[in-house]
Amino acid sequence: MARKATMKKSGAGAKPKKASAKKSSGSRGSKSRAGAKRGSSKGDAFIGLLQSPLVAELVAVAATAALASIAERGFGSSGGGKGKRAGKAVKDAGKAAAAAVGRRLTTEIDEIKKAAKSAKGGAKG
Repeated sequence: MARKATMKKSGAGAKPKKASAKKSSGSRGSKSRAGAKRGSSKGDAFIGLLQSPLVAELVAVAATAALASIAERGFGSSGGGKGKRAGKAVKDAGKAAAAAVGRRLTTEIDEIKKAAKSAKGGAKG
């Protein structure tokens, strides 16, 4: 760690402070390094998850479903309050996105189960 700036240059008072500062910074440094290693591995795992093809595909599916829902409602200004229509369109778009992600996850899980069964069957036979 970086050294602290010295405030006073008194001979007797400065030396013990430097020694105690080295001890305390050393003990804090090892704890912070251990915490940084744990935190960075969690962060790396989260970033890896976000960069996975499945997450990218789920985001694309959700966005497509939401856009389709909004486009289905139309953008014309026929009757009613615009605020209520926009709020309902956003709500419906969210529901459509959630349903599309749910269907895609179900499909993905089913494919994983089928692959696991075929791997078990191939190992026994």
